[in-house]
Amino acid sequence: MTVRMIESEVDLRRAFPVMVQLRPHLTEDSFVERATRQMRDGYQVAVSECDGVVRAVAGFRVSETLFSGKLVYVDDLVTDEGARSKGYGKRLLDWLTEFARSNNCAMLELDSGVQRAEAHRFYFRDGMHISSYRFRKTL
Repeated sequence: MTVRMIESEVDLRRAFPVMVQLRPHLTEDSFVERATRQMRDGYQVAVSECDGVVRAVAGFRVSETLFSGKLVYVDDLVTDEGARSKGYGKRLLDWLTEFARSNNCAMLELDSGVQRAEAHRFYFRDGMHISSYRFRKTL
């Protein structure tokens, strides 16, 4: 099992079958287009692989806020449904934590939809806690 950063369109397309499990509204082309555009503004993608097969994907960025200081914000974190509970997501979350530390970040933060109870149990087991509510208005 390895974790690595990806940057190429080919690698983004390889990650799409896992990412779409979290973001089902995206097509492969729209994912590649959005990810590529966001990468110009600091979005990064890492994957957890086994034998060359993508098993988990994380989209994230290094940011800074007045409240948290410098942080890694995880936009997207998903493990392939058929590979859950096999350590791929944990390995990727550990990698993200180390990436944050090595980039002098004070925090690792993410949002998770209220319906994702299994993901929440995973985050709690990893020592994360619910620190706030996010409010949203569709415009």
